[in-house]
Amino acid sequence: MALRSPKGTALVCLSAGGLDTARRLAVVLPGSQIHGLAGRADGADVSFTDTMGHIGDLFLAGVPIVGLCASGILIRATAPYLADKRSEPAVVAVAEDGSVAVPLLGGHHGANALAKVCAETLSGVAAVTTAGDLAFGLALDEPPEGWTLANPEAIKPVTAALLAGEPVALHVEAGEAAWLLTSGATFEAEGARHAVRLTHRRVQTRPNELVYHPRVLTVGVGTERGAEPAELIGLVHDVLARHGLAEDAVAAVASLDLKGDEPAVLAAADSLGVPLALFDAATLEAERPRLRTPSETVFREVGCHGVAEGAALAAAGPDAELAVAKTRSKRATCAVARAPKAIVSAGGTPGSLVLVGLGPGGSAMRSPEASRAIAQATDLVGYGYYLDLAGPLGAAKTRHDFALGEEEARCRAALDLAGQGKHVALLCSGDPGIYAMASLTWELVDRTDEPAWRAISIAVVPGISALQGAAARAGAPLGHDFCAISLSDLLTPWSVIEQRVRGAAVGDFVVAFYNPVSQARRAHLEAARDILLTERPAATPVVVARHVGREGEAIAHTTLGALKADDADMMSLVLVGSSQTRSFERAGRRIVYTPRGYAAKRETGA
Repeated sequence: MALRSPKGTALVCLSAGGLDTARRLAVVLPGSQIHGLAGRADGADVSFTDTMGHIGDLFLAGVPIVGLCASGILIRATAPYLADKRSEPAVVAVAEDGSVAVPLLGGHHGANALAKVCAETLSGVAAVTTAGDLAFGLALDEPPEGWTLANPEAIKPVTAALLAGEPVALHVEAGEAAWLLTSGATFEAEGARHAVRLTHRRVQTRPNELVYHPRVLTVGVGTERGAEPAELIGLVHDVLARHGLAEDAVAAVASLDLKGDEPAVLAAADSLGVPLALFDAATLEAERPRLRTPSETVFREVGCHGVAEGAALAAAGPDAELAVAKTRSKRATCAVARAPKAIVSAGGTPGSLVLVGLGPGGSAMRSPEASRAIAQATDLVGYGYYLDLAGPLGAAKTRHDFALGEEEARCRAALDLAGQGKHVALLCSGDPGIYAMASLTWELVDRTDEPAWRAISIAVVPGISALQGAAARAGAPLGHDFCAISLSDLLTPWSVIEQRVRGAAVGDFVVAFYNPVSQARRAHLEAARDILLTERPAATPVVVARHVGREGEAIAHTTLGALKADDADMMSLVLVGSSQTRSFERAGRRIVYTPRGYAAKRETGA
């Protein structure tokens, strides 16, 4: 029996014994890769040194995992990222000797089947524990994509009835029941005290009836420019309620692309927790034969005879029909279309851009939010070295590599890709908002009237900056007021930089110098040193940090008076203490810190 995973299964082994077992499994798992812990499972397809971080990255990337190791390792590595069981990849723990395979996560997303394949191949036992899966390969609490379970409390009694062979009725009012009928479960109405109902309507749930809502509805909306969000939200929810339609049966809110940046339209989609689908006027005009209330006035204004009805129909597909014709409020309109099948993708969904701070680069110093943003992206944009730092998270992503110096080009490319409906992660070293791409991206959005950019969502995920990483390694030099100054004059005139250094000197700030020295620019660091020396002692502690959190990390200590250009390069950060910064030796390590002032507070009794 062979099993193919769409993303390829990662066979993670931590020892030579696990490596041998992984090789046996690789034969029956086409597309799989063996991941081995360096020094203990050498010879694998992929080598790693940080077990917990590597497994966590694979999990966030949605890669099915078979761990040839203790289940506790897999549990602890994935625990920080457990959020939505509907989207989690399969995670299976397999004993090194192959005696048992345990599906830990994603049982109904391939883990149970994967465990059975592993057990069969290794002549072991698959420890599948889900009752529905054991009986008929069906998980009633995890309907397929495009379906919502309305009353989880009915899972237990209905499952018990099916397992006991009692009659359970099946009522299909919307969507298709194939996923239930092919499961092996038997449904019969005669004498049934329990039931399963598939409906797009609001219903009063009962303890002995499972209710599923297929997402067969789309809500089309239109607004005047500047309409209040509360008005459109109220209209949408009122229309659904008055027509007895379940909000959980809505797959998307849809509108004309010109409305993509309209707060009311965005708020309406958010209020239902569904995507916003946008269509151009030509697409909506193609729906004219199906409109109930075409309008020449609307056509003259925006180029199509109906926004709300047309958008609802376009999002629901060619086989859909209008369930609710255009309904008006003072400044907004709403219509509802119904498709014959559950809608998995409504089309026309705006893309998104997330500016992700990788921190120093290693997964250990990267936030779970950053890892999750990379894992959820379809496209990665950035300097090639930064894209490499994404590691396993970058697998199966479309890469868009840029060279150093192409900062504006990469920001524009990221925005353009998001404007095409892609979900883009623009990767930055350190923090995106500190000498990185966040400010340039917002500047481009501020200064460029690009229609395709209007509807995309843009977010910034922070990362550990170089100054934070360096300070942590050194002790606590940023314990009091500090500032950051880039010594690169490529974008800022030296006269401005010099003025800022003088201000930092007079203000007695701890200073973090970014871009301190390059091959073509060697005088600026020593010039800045001389300015600071006018206001603070030559013995002021200085930390020169290079490649913090990456291979080749080095932390050097010197003093302000002894600091010279040869001490640093473009991969370095230079931290210069204030007049109050202190240093001392502890256990063979030099500690640098800047007092906050608590000693003075203790002395005065304040």
